[in-house]
Amino acid sequence: MEFNSYDLDPAIYDEMLLPDGAPREHCRQLYNALLRFSAAELAGIQERVTRSFSNEGITFTVYGDAEADERIIPIDCLPRVMSAADWRQIEQGLAQRIKALNLFLEDVYGQTPAKERYGEPQIIHDGVISADLVYDCPQYRKELSGFSAPYGTWVAVCGTDLVRTNDGFHILEDNLRVPSGVSYMLANRKASKARLRRIYRQSRVMEVEHYGAALRETLSELAPGERGDPAIALLTPGMYNSAFYEHMFLAHEIGGELVEGRDLLVSNGFVYMRTTAGLRRVDVIYRRVDDDFIDPTVFRADSLLGVPGLMDAYRRGNVTLVNAPGTGVADDKSVYACVPDMIRYYLNEEPLLANVPTYLCRYPRDLEYTLDNLASLVVKQVGGSGGYGMLIGPHATPEERDEYATELRANPAGYIAQPVLALSRSPCLVDGQFQPRHVDLRPFILHGRETRIVPGAFCRVALRRGSLVVNSSQGGGGKDFWVMED
Repeated sequence: MEFNSYDLDPAIYDEMLLPDGAPREHCRQLYNALLRFSAAELAGIQERVTRSFSNEGITFTVYGDAEADERIIPIDCLPRVMSAADWRQIEQGLAQRIKALNLFLEDVYGQTPAKERYGEPQIIHDGVISADLVYDCPQYRKELSGFSAPYGTWVAVCGTDLVRTNDGFHILEDNLRVPSGVSYMLANRKASKARLRRIYRQSRVMEVEHYGAALRETLSELAPGERGDPAIALLTPGMYNSAFYEHMFLAHEIGGELVEGRDLLVSNGFVYMRTTAGLRRVDVIYRRVDDDFIDPTVFRADSLLGVPGLMDAYRRGNVTLVNAPGTGVADDKSVYACVPDMIRYYLNEEPLLANVPTYLCRYPRDLEYTLDNLASLVVKQVGGSGGYGMLIGPHATPEERDEYATELRANPAGYIAQPVLALSRSPCLVDGQFQPRHVDLRPFILHGRETRIVPGAFCRVALRRGSLVVNSSQGGGGKDFWVMED
């Protein structure tokens, strides 16, 4: 097949092709291999990749007005390829970012000298971030005040979304609470290795299959009391959760037990799981249950998903929760705007990866700018996710913008606005042809006593022509992501 009808736009960075249509150097081998395939051969590869996801039950859930709809995640068979040099920039920037975010969370919650002296976090006392951004955040948990996370690690698993434009890489958001998608990264790799076997063998692609071992090592480092071979459990809300496939997958990957709240109990400040051989102590819980539901004695009293007394055991240091409750205050979209300042403040370094310029509608000047420029901005709910509740101004009708403006005026603190970015595009197989589609990346950062980042990511694709929304719930899909060795 040829790239003759491929639509190159010099204003948009293409991950495979230069503006003149020639392949980028690190993509040359894949590009030449694709040219040797016939349309029928590529269609067969795509069909087998799709079937592999269906056979393994790799699903996600779309929430509609009336009910939830479980679907097989769409996958494109053409991998996105990145050079080792570009990956190193991302890797270093992500390691810097998670270090600053953990320092921020310790400052906000921990019993630090600043708290004892000023009664507030040092970063707030020094005027780097305003108190309202922290204490008005719905994800701020006053119940964690005075608590210090084991080894200063509030966030051990982070999925950070980033994009590339002609101006370089930009961080879109940090997912710190219960970040999902790593199973898709590994499933995409398994599918592409099986269906593009010869190309993969000939290319020097860095491996990602060791993610499970790296995750287990990170979790083990955070176990209380230097316990050798700690017992690790993954706490799931259950089989009806939209990410249950991933929960099963990761429990297997880390050699841990997949448990629900009813499988655990707290006795004398320790957590135990029920097994056929009796009670067994649990040292580390990789939780995939939201803060509100993890302990009905502390958070929502009506929760049937959590474990009564779990927070008491955590506070005593008898079990480690990953990620820590309360981390959501650091991935709120308003607080996101302050992360570059956190890096400068805590690390005395310049950010290695740029944020997207962000307007906080809680501030009158930013609200006025947003309302005056709705047609050219992306507006998001500060606590939103999955692409829901978002306005993309250039793609919205005047009526939709007017309706959104009413919501903005009613609750300005609930929104932020950003310029529309020209997200990079990568070739996809659409209707039997190579067509460009916008992409982003979600690499996964592990942070225990050291930081580990496997050279891969869940690459999301906006499969609808012209769409900038990559979320699976909004018509997006995924593809494998290859980082080439030097």
